[in-house]
Amino acid sequence: MLIEQFYDKGLAHGSYAIISENEIVLIDPARDPQPYYEFADKHDGKIIGVIETHPHADFVSSHLEIHQKTGASIYVSKLLAADYEHSTFDEGDILKVGKIKLQAINTPGHSPDSICILVIDEDGSEHAIFTGDTLFVGDVGRPDLRESAGNIVAKKEQLAREMYHSTREKLMTLPEDVIVYPAHGPGSLCGKNLSPELNSTIGKELRENYALQSMSETMFVDMLIKDQPFVPKYFGYNVMLNKKGAEHLEDSLKAIPRIHGDFVPEENVLIIDTRKEKKYKAGHLKNSINLQDGSKFETWLGSVVSPDESFYLIAGDKAALETIIRKTAKIGYERQIRAAVIPDGHLPEISPAIDLEDFDKNKSNYTIVDIRNTSEVRSHKIFDNAINIPLHQLRERYDEIPKDKAVVVHCAGGYRSAAGSSIIAQHISEVPVLDMSDAITHYPKKTI
Repeated sequence: MLIEQFYDKGLAHGSYAIISENEIVLIDPARDPQPYYEFADKHDGKIIGVIETHPHADFVSSHLEIHQKTGASIYVSKLLAADYEHSTFDEGDILKVGKIKLQAINTPGHSPDSICILVIDEDGSEHAIFTGDTLFVGDVGRPDLRESAGNIVAKKEQLAREMYHSTREKLMTLPEDVIVYPAHGPGSLCGKNLSPELNSTIGKELRENYALQSMSETMFVDMLIKDQPFVPKYFGYNVMLNKKGAEHLEDSLKAIPRIHGDFVPEENVLIIDTRKEKKYKAGHLKNSINLQDGSKFETWLGSVVSPDESFYLIAGDKAALETIIRKTAKIGYERQIRAAVIPDGHLPEISPAIDLEDFDKNKSNYTIVDIRNTSEVRSHKIFDNAINIPLHQLRERYDEIPKDKAVVVHCAGGYRSAAGSSIIAQHISEVPVLDMSDAITHYPKKTI
C-alpha cells in the first residue's frame, strides 16, 4: 500500500492517491487530473475509483472528468444527491482496493453530506483516515458554508452541533496511531486555525487540536462559529458545480479566446489585470482591477469577482497568461473569461504615486482606507482614523469613502492594496487614489 499526497499551495488543498496491488483510488482530486494519470503510469496502476468527501466549496474537482476518461467509479454520500453517475458511499460501506479496504464514515459538520474514509490495511488494522474538511491538523471544518448551497442546506448552529458529535463519537474514538490526511492545510478559508503541518495522527489531534478538547456541546458550538474567516463569492457556486460535475479541463481552456496585440474591451466588461503592480501603475486600461498573479490569486479572484460576471484577463506574456488561465479554472471561472489578453505597447492610464513624506507629516489631509479583513483590524490597527472596508466587500461598499480628500489604501503587506486602490479608482475621480503598497510594513501595529 502507498498513499501519495498532492498539495496545491495556492488553494491550500490536499488530494490523495492510494494504491494497493496496482489498484488506485483518488480522494478529493483537484481540477487538473494530469498529475493523477502520471502517478498511475509511474506505478503501473489503474484508477478504479474516485471518492469525494463532500461537494467542495473552494475548488473544482475533476471527479467527473476522471470517471469519463478512465471508467473509474465515483463514490459519494447519498446525501449529496449528485447529478452525475455515481455509487453511494455511506456509514459502514466498504470499498476493496487490492489488499486493503476503504470504509465510509458519515461525519456531518462542515457539510451535511461529509464523509471520512478509513483505511484498513492488509493486516486488518485501522491505518489512516482521509478526513476531507471535517478534521484538519489543528482545527475542524467551518460549519457556515451550507446555509444557501447544496442538496441539503443547514444553519451553521445545526452543523456545528453535528460536528461536535462527529468528532467525539466517531473520529476521536479511533486508535491514536491512525494517520490523519485532511483536504486542506494552512491558508485555507475552510477553517480558522489550520496548522502548517499537512498530516497528523488522531493522538496528536486529541492532545493539540483546540476543537477536540473537553467541553460541552454549547461551548463547542459557540467557539466554532466565532471568528470564522469571510466567505468568498465563489464558494456557493463551486458547491453546485461539484454537485453537477465540471466539464473537461482542457476542452474548457481551449474555448477561451486569446488576443495578442491591439485590444479594445467591450464597455462595462470587467478587466482583471494580473501584471505586477509597478507594470500596472505605469500603464493600464481604464476601469481595470490590478489583481496580481500570486500565491492566493485564485481565492482573491473568487472573492472580488462574482460567479455570474464576465471579465477580460490580462497578463504580460504568453507563459504568464496560460498560468493565470489555469489558476482561474481551479475555481471554475474559466468560462467567464471574455478573452485572455497580452496587450502590446503602452497602456494609457497611469496611477499616481504616494508621497510618503507628505503623508507622514499631514495624515489629516488624507482619507485612509484599510482593506484588511475585519479580524485583522480587530487584532490591531495601524492608523487610528482609517476606514475599514475589507477587499472582498470593496466593490459593493466604495460609496462609503469620502471624496473630499486624497485616498490612501493599505493592507498588511501590499498585495491587496494594489487591487483595492484600482477598484476605488474606478469610482472616485475627484481626488487621487493612492496605493501605500509594501510601505505599510514600516508602520507600527497598534494593539487594541
